[in-house]
Amino acid sequence: MATPNGVAMPAGDSPSMNELDSTVNDLKINNSTAEGDSIEDDGDMVNPWSVESKSSKGVDYDKLIKRFGSSKIDQELIDRFEKVTGKPAHHLLKRGLFFSHRDLHSILTLHEQKKPFFIYTGRGPSSTSMHIGHLIPFMFTKWLQETFGVPLVIQLTDDEKYLWKDMTLEDTYKLAVENAKDIIAVGFDVKNTFIFADTNYISQEPAFYRTMLRIQKCVTFNQAKGIFGFCGTDCIGKISFPSIQAAPSFSCSFPQIFGGRKDIPCVIPCAIDQDPYFRMTRDVAPRIGCPKPALIHSRFIPALQGAQTKMSASDATTSINLTDTPKQIKTKVEWVASDSVSVTRCGCVD
Repeated sequence: MATPNGVAMPAGDSPSMNELDSTVNDLKINNSTAEGDSIEDDGDMVNPWSVESKSSKGVDYDKLIKRFGSSKIDQELIDRFEKVTGKPAHHLLKRGLFFSHRDLHSILTLHEQKKPFFIYTGRGPSSTSMHIGHLIPFMFTKWLQETFGVPLVIQLTDDEKYLWKDMTLEDTYKLAVENAKDIIAVGFDVKNTFIFADTNYISQEPAFYRTMLRIQKCVTFNQAKGIFGFCGTDCIGKISFPSIQAAPSFSCSFPQIFGGRKDIPCVIPCAIDQDPYFRMTRDVAPRIGCPKPALIHSRFIPALQGAQTKMSASDATTSINLTDTPKQIKTKVEWVASDSVSVTRCGCVD
């Protein structure tokens, strides 16, 4: 394939069935996400746009699993993975870098039954180069594709960066192109991989836009606000964006790949901070007649300064970029090491 909390009803009103349905759906999604789409207690803040921890050990992933309502990847699941695929589990899976999932068992069952599914992942381009924190999940995604031999779609959300950052559309698209080069270099199967930038593909594929509309109609503003924390000063583009990130979860968004079928499930490898998008997606899926996506979550690669935050493409001092020269990498590592020694000598660190 070529790259081309509820709603209060006014007293005395007699609500219609549609209003009641909307209220029930608000309650359903808000209750399912209230436990922590944005975790800000116990020193951790985790949401799609920010990851911070007050603990020097970093984010407490066991608490994230409990609050997000996902399932831990245990040895039993890893053993089943190896049995079903006939191959050793990836070392990042064995070492717990990928630590949480939703419905991964269903994907393994599909593979056993020789039924189709696909992989969906993505990247929000915010710099000219990706860093090693981005690279590792893509390496794992490549292994998934090789292991299962299934189609892969990779979304570049240049539109998201335009809406959230002080950047032009032209700039965000250029960043998407540069990031695509890094992604291609990972070595995905060129005949079974589709990489697309949102600002290009949506205008070319009506089916993708129709999927977006179906998702948007199923999610009220109250729900989006409860999940993502939108406020009155946010532009309307931000409010509608979650439907764009959700749309690739459904095979009907890619008729050129799946022939218009809407019944082919997907598995999404992503960092745990992206889970709110796909919890919304999984709630919407049955309402638009599509299967729920399965997910496999990764931990964050810590910043060079420590585990209290993750590497960031927007701050080169926190990360090792794929375009860094050996000299630049050495300078960054030595600077972090010397800074750590200085802090230790001051008695600030045990």
